[in-house]
Amino acid sequence: MGSNQTSNIELKLKLERIQKLLAQSGLNALLLRQFGNFAWATCGAACYINTADSAGNASLLITPDGRFVLTDNIEAKRLMDEEGLSDQGWGFEVSPWYERKDKISELTRGMKLGADTAFPNAKELAGEIAALRYALTPEEGERFRTLGKICSDGMREAVEAVRPGMTEYEIAAALSKAVEGRGVQAIVNLIATDERIFSYRHPLPTSKKLQRYAMLVLCGRKWGLICSVTRLIHFGTLPDDVRRKAEAVAHIDATMIAATRPGHTMGDVFQQAQSAYASFGHPDEWKLHHQGGSAGYAPREITATPTSSEPILEGQVYAWNPSIAGAKSEDTILIGKQTNEILTEMKDWPTTAVQIGGQTIKRPAILEK
Repeated sequence: MGSNQTSNIELKLKLERIQKLLAQSGLNALLLRQFGNFAWATCGAACYINTADSAGNASLLITPDGRFVLTDNIEAKRLMDEEGLSDQGWGFEVSPWYERKDKISELTRGMKLGADTAFPNAKELAGEIAALRYALTPEEGERFRTLGKICSDGMREAVEAVRPGMTEYEIAAALSKAVEGRGVQAIVNLIATDERIFSYRHPLPTSKKLQRYAMLVLCGRKWGLICSVTRLIHFGTLPDDVRRKAEAVAHIDATMIAATRPGHTMGDVFQQAQSAYASFGHPDEWKLHHQGGSAGYAPREITATPTSSEPILEGQVYAWNPSIAGAKSEDTILIGKQTNEILTEMKDWPTTAVQIGGQTIKRPAILEK
């Protein structure tokens, strides 16, 4: 499943969304430089080289007269051959890598230009373009299913490799190897062990050695889409206070998943989470870390708050991540017509079964060894 096999229907829909945005904005042309937007508009093509940059090594330009890939002679052949952009009907405007020709001005002369970043003589439309990405297509949902399975398989392999005495760096390396070996980039790879799990919500890995308790956090990217998943493992008897926190977080997460249905807003889901935190005796814990939101071409396309008005959409993907110091629950879910699908579910992983409104929602427990 790659960009060279993309549906013409998906591409046509996205181009129609772009043209509608241009018409509404009083513009003639659109420049997409961010690699997330590049992947979205090309149905999964990769234009990045340095993953630390937000802009790729190629851009897209849509004008009334055509649609173009702007790049240099280093990138052009791979984008044509392996990313399938020639087959999608994109024209190529290729410059030598050692020259900086202003192809954009040449192709948009006399036009009103919009762009997804600040760009000379262009209207910035970063927020508007993000909104176009928000409603995922059925094809993107299928790619998300594949990505979720890869991320869950990679996370399971990494957790199984964890042993007391390993440094957080070594655990991070195991997680990276497990997902990168399956063709997914670990763009977020957070590891905490023992007391660091209680101290930091975003624990960059360190040289600290694992004694008993480890948390592994992954955001994995493929086709531009990003899946999120967290798992925890404890060696020896799990302390009662940690077990209580883990069970509380499981209930909060299940509450959020149950509320994430069409007809509700993201703010509705958040308010349900607030009530659940309070019912377990942690009314202010949500203030210490965001609770997640919609996923897509960013780990969180929109991060939910108590006042978020964005509607929950069928076919959209969400990743909630409630946490109480020392425990966390996180999976990526797809909103179906009747039920929600947990894309990063792991078979044979211990779970906490939560009963909500006549349904049973299973959330991952801490793996005890």
